Amino acid sequence: MHYKKYFPVCAALTVAVGLLSGPASAETSDAAKQAAIDTYANIAEAVYGDALQGARKLQTAVNALVEHPSEATMQAARSAWIAARVPYQQSEVFRFGNAIVDDWEGRVNAWPLDEGLIDYVDTSKYGEESDENPLYTANVIANKQVKFGGKVIHAEKIDWKLLRKLHEAGGVEANVATGYHAIEFLLWGQDLNGTGPGAGNRPWTDYAKDGCTHGNCDRRAQYLSAATQLLIDDLSWMTKQWHKDGSARKALAEKGLDGAISGMLTGLGSLSYGELAGERMKLGLMLHDPEEEQDCFSDNTFNSHYNDVVGMVAVYTGEYKRTNGKIVKGPSLSDVVRGNSPDLDAEMKAKLKATLDAMTALKQRGEGKEAYDQMIGPDNPEGNAVVQAAVDRLTDQTKTLERIVAALKLNAVSFEGSDSLDAPERVGKK
Repeated sequence: MHYKKYFPVCAALTVAVGLLSGPASAETSDAAKQAAIDTYANIAEAVYGDALQGARKLQTAVNALVEHPSEATMQAARSAWIAARVPYQQSEVFRFGNAIVDDWEGRVNAWPLDEGLIDYVDTSKYGEESDENPLYTANVIANKQVKFGGKVIHAEKIDWKLLRKLHEAGGVEANVATGYHAIEFLLWGQDLNGTGPGAGNRPWTDYAKDGCTHGNCDRRAQYLSAATQLLIDDLSWMTKQWHKDGSARKALAEKGLDGAISGMLTGLGSLSYGELAGERMKLGLMLHDPEEEQDCFSDNTFNSHYNDVVGMVAVYTGEYKRTNGKIVKGPSLSDVVRGNSPDLDAEMKAKLKATLDAMTALKQRGEGKEAYDQMIGPDNPEGNAVVQAAVDRLTDQTKTLERIVAALKLNAVSFEGSDSLDAPERVGKK
């Protein structure tokens, strides 16, 4: 879901860091800033390009599943989805500092979703209806017509036009009809295990040509194929925006040098604090609620959180390792900060390493012991502590980012906030 609470970087920090920084050196010249901005854009182009290639490989696996449904092709499609998430999650650091990305992001990564819009659900756990969403159990795969808002949505043909029409229909953000998580649901189905072990377990026979389970296997296949093609289309569009003459690069240039640097720091700070530490991690930990898990159907959340941090490191250091092993590298935000305050740059790199170490521990636990929804469950102090350690490191690195903003004398920078961190007493209350 999209959370839009922001808070300004503390003005007091400007004074505190100003005492440390002194005059800028040659490394903080306009040329140095421009070089760092160019590297940032080059990494964006590369990471979205990698995400696009991952989506294309996913489409190949989805086509095999649809054409030759079996346990093997279902598992291959799931593996391709997990692989496709890696570069995309590393791109999330570009979201908050670039309006073109933030405005687009909901088409490919919106969550949580009311999956009953798309397909069958276990109503004993999911429920029959929602006061907030009249399409809560619309199940367009099973129903060729859906009544909504006094009108009829014609769903006889499941194609990209229908999915675009359904996405956030009626202004309800939980009506997620496109993107990674819609595809994830179609590959795994609901995770009905709560904070116990196990992910979604949709049978491959939901796509079978003979012996179809749960009905409408042909329409389910059409939906999965259409959603995967839309993901490719959306990622292709975003990749083009970061090409040499693309709109995203032009928007950076229009901000001016300090404006572009501010955007880079906004992306780092907002993802670190309000989005990842707050809404994606601390909130679910406070509520012990598996519904607050991002990749909730596949139990892939620990990988997604880890790769968010890998993306942060890439943006700050100016070095990104592509899926094919090639390195995109150049002058960086780290260089800009070091030119102003070497100590502050060293501090930031140390804190990023500490955060990556904490996320590595979380990832290793997810791979070897228990899924993320189990880690945040009640009566699991050890798992809770692993998640809290990552939250603490993310919030700690945000403090250094605030000091960097002050040291560089940047104005009008704000990081996304979260009630779970800023006003925990309000969590769970309307």
